[in-house]
Parts: sequence; structure tokens; C-alpha cells
Amino acid sequence: MRGSYVVLYFYPKDDTPGCTTEATEFRDLQTRFSALDALIVGISPDSVSRHAGFKAKYDLTFVLAADEEKEVAKRYGVWRTKINYGRAYEGIVRSTFLIDPEGKIAHVWDNIKAKGHAERVLATLEKLRAA
Repeated sequence: MRGSYVVLYFYPKDDTPGCTTEATEFRDLQTRFSALDALIVGISPDSVSRHAGFKAKYDLTFVLAADEEKEVAKRYGVWRTKINYGRAYEGIVRSTFLIDPEGKIAHVWDNIKAKGHAERVLATLEKLRAA
């Protein structure tokens, strides 16, 4: 993927409300990302077969990577302790990394809300490309 911008977004689970919102917003903006020479890659601990069903159900045309062992999530520091209703557990903290064409991280969004996130990523990419 070197030579292009990469939007690498980590999400907890296929076909859940927030994850579906995030994925479909990236899908809806994919043409605009492509025009800026940016590739979109979603990554979660779900299996390849679960990703295939999610992609088909929502007509997702970008890459969904399976990180079943959580190795990539741990390397990026997004597999962390989360607290929900007072209960602590390990999981993906919804985060996005914008990687530049040389393979360097250009921007990080940590612990984001799904709704509207793809538009915010696109706006940042547009600013970077204009600079």
C-alpha cells in the first residue's frame, strides 16, 4: 500500500450498530477517499468469514482485515481495557490511523464515536493533501 494514503480504522465487531455506522459512512465516502489516493482498511478481531458476510450485507468494497489474535490491535495500542457499566474487559478501542504514502502515521483519532467519523477523517486528509 506504500505510495498511497491508508485509512486504517480499528473497530470492535462486525454488524453491530456503531461498527455498521462507521463502515457504511466510509463506504459512502469511498469515491472521495479514492480521489485523494487513499485506501480504506477496516480491522477487527472478527474472522474472514464473518467479514465476508458483513461486506456482502452492506456492500462494503474496501478491505476488512481479520485480526483474530489481536496482534495488530496490540501493536497499534488499541487493544485495551475498557469499562462498560462498571465492568472492565479487554477489547478494541475504536481508533483510526491515517498513514502517509511513505508509511508514516500522519494522524491518529483515538477512542472516537462512529457517527460522522469518516467525514472528519476525509476533512483531515483533504487538508494534508492541500498543504
